[in-house]
Amino acid sequence: MAKKLLLLDVDCGVDDAQAMMMAFAAPNVQVLGITCTHGNTPLENVCKNVLRVLQLCNRMEIPVYRGAGISLLGERLHDASYHGKDGLGNVPDPNAPGLEHMQAEHAVTAMIRIVNQHVGQVCLVAIGPLTNVALAVKMDPTFPSKLKSLYIMGGNTEGRGNVRVSGEFNFVTDPEAASIVFSHYTCPTYIAPLEYTLRHVVPWDFFKKWIDQNTEKAQFMKKITALTTEYTKSDEGSNQLLFGDGFQSCDSYAMAAAIDESVVTEDAQYGVTVELHGTMTRGMMVLDTLDLLKLKHKVTVFLKCDMEKFKQLLMNALK
Repeated sequence: MAKKLLLLDVDCGVDDAQAMMMAFAAPNVQVLGITCTHGNTPLENVCKNVLRVLQLCNRMEIPVYRGAGISLLGERLHDASYHGKDGLGNVPDPNAPGLEHMQAEHAVTAMIRIVNQHVGQVCLVAIGPLTNVALAVKMDPTFPSKLKSLYIMGGNTEGRGNVRVSGEFNFVTDPEAASIVFSHYTCPTYIAPLEYTLRHVVPWDFFKKWIDQNTEKAQFMKKITALTTEYTKSDEGSNQLLFGDGFQSCDSYAMAAAIDESVVTEDAQYGVTVELHGTMTRGMMVLDTLDLLKLKHKVTVFLKCDMEKFKQLLMNALK
């Protein structure tokens, strides 16, 4: 059976690393390339982190491209240090590969070229701010029609945010980019929103079993998750989980669905827009549940997850 062709657009923090490793471990997947965007950490760190994960997984043959270093309007959200200043838990590796391993081609032109080489076959998995994805359609308006599908981690469905009162990090970091994506991408589009990830946190006993596997990958994961785990277990961090106590790997939920559609057991189709003007609501994802906007393109919003399948994909990632 032909492998699924994935193109990954990441802002490599801890959960991006987990999602990438999940894709690398999936036997039914071929990763054609990884494009880097700003987000969890400055772009240079994102590039270094991607290369570090590739080296750990013995996948340095996968090309990595440097993309947008700031939002479309040049705004900076705040000091995004949830995953540590470096994006990978502040545990540097002196033997990590250098930036000379990056491709010279810009991420956006690489995205367009790769998809043109595999028209109708590529699933784009976007698990950071959507700046590169928005730039791709601006550079080539035919780009979305050539994709097989687009998987996004981002946005929120109930008006509660994690960095603003009503906004989720990836969308708030570049609201205009998210708005462009929803208004221009007509390929099948799937969203793992904040609430979906929060409702399906992994129990701490599983998390311990996961990182205590006797492998180099598990040892790496134990190191890079220490900072975020400590925060999540704190009073402030646990309050943000909203629906239960456990380990949350936001980006892995979108990646899991791209690898195996059956991981998602319930979803819904809506027209979607992004609020751009509100003081407290800028970057909020708006679901047109009443179909008042009569948007032609409906996106699929994930609601329920098969946690046993999800946990197995996580386990496989660290073997």
